[in-house]
Amino acid sequence: MYHINSTNLAAIDIGSNAARILIKSVKKTNNGLRSKKLQFLRIPLRLGMDVFGTGEIGEEREKMLLRTMKVFRQLLILYDVKDYRICATSAFREAKNGDKVLKHVMKETKLQISIISGDEEARTIRDNYTGDGNLLYMDVGGGSTELSLVCDGKLIGSKSFNIGTIRILNACVEPSIWKEMAEAVRELTKGVENIRIVGSGGNINKLYRLAPKKERTKDTLHIDTLSRIYTRLSALSLEQRMMEYDLRASRADVIVPAAQLFLMVANLVKADTILVPTVGLADGIINELASKL
Repeated sequence: MYHINSTNLAAIDIGSNAARILIKSVKKTNNGLRSKKLQFLRIPLRLGMDVFGTGEIGEEREKMLLRTMKVFRQLLILYDVKDYRICATSAFREAKNGDKVLKHVMKETKLQISIISGDEEARTIRDNYTGDGNLLYMDVGGGSTELSLVCDGKLIGSKSFNIGTIRILNACVEPSIWKEMAEAVRELTKGVENIRIVGSGGNINKLYRLAPKKERTKDTLHIDTLSRIYTRLSALSLEQRMMEYDLRASRADVIVPAAQLFLMVANLVKADTILVPTVGLADGIINELASKL
C-alpha cells in the first residue's frame, strides 16, 4: 500500500453529480515527482438534482453527503494521508444553504472543505495536461462546463457555463443559455484554427472506452465515432444502455447529455478529435499538493 520515502496525498471532489476521493502515493526522484494511485472511489450523490430544481440541498442528500464524507475521512486515516484538499463545485456554488450544509459536515467530520469558483476549477483541470498547438480544454460536470483555450502554452481565455449533465436531465437549461454558450465559444476561438479539444470528466472517459478499439488511437476519440455512439445511446432506454453497454445507472443517464455537449463544442470549433488523457479536478488537486513537496 505504501512506498519507501513516499508521501500519501488525497483529493476529494464534491461535484453536482458525484463525490470522488483520489489517493496517490507521491515520491521524489532524480527525475522529479512520481505518483501511483492507491485508491479511487466515486459516490453518485446527485446533489444537483436538488439544487438545480429547488435551489437548496435537501435533507436526504445532506445525510448522504455526511455519510460519504465520514467514509472518506476513514480512508484518509487508513492510507495515512499527510495532506489533502476537498473542493465543492457547481451545486454548492448555487445552493442557498450551501454554507450551512458545509459547516454541518465539517463540524461532524473535522474535515476542511472549500467551495471553488468555475475559474479555479478550470485552471486546476488544465494544469494537469500540457501539449503543443491550440488546445481547448473542456470539462463537463453535472452542473457546469468549463472551457479554456490555450495556444502554444499561453492561456487565451477561460469560460464557465451553467450547463451540465444534471441540469440538462432536469430540463434546467433555457434555450438562451445554450445560445449564450455557443456565442461565447465562437468568440473565444475566433481566428484560431486547428483546435484540438482536451476532454475531462468521467463521461468522456467512458465514451472513449465505449469506442471500438479499431476506431480510436491512444488517448484520442474521433468525432465521427463519438457521434455514432451518441446516436446509438440516445435511441436506447436507460435500462437498455445499462445492459448493452454495461453501464451503472448513475452513468447511463448522464452520458448522453455529456456526449451532446462535446459534439456541440466540437462542431463549433471544427475539431475532428478529442484528446482524452484521463485527468480531472481530483488529479489537479493532487498535483498542486505534490508541488508543495
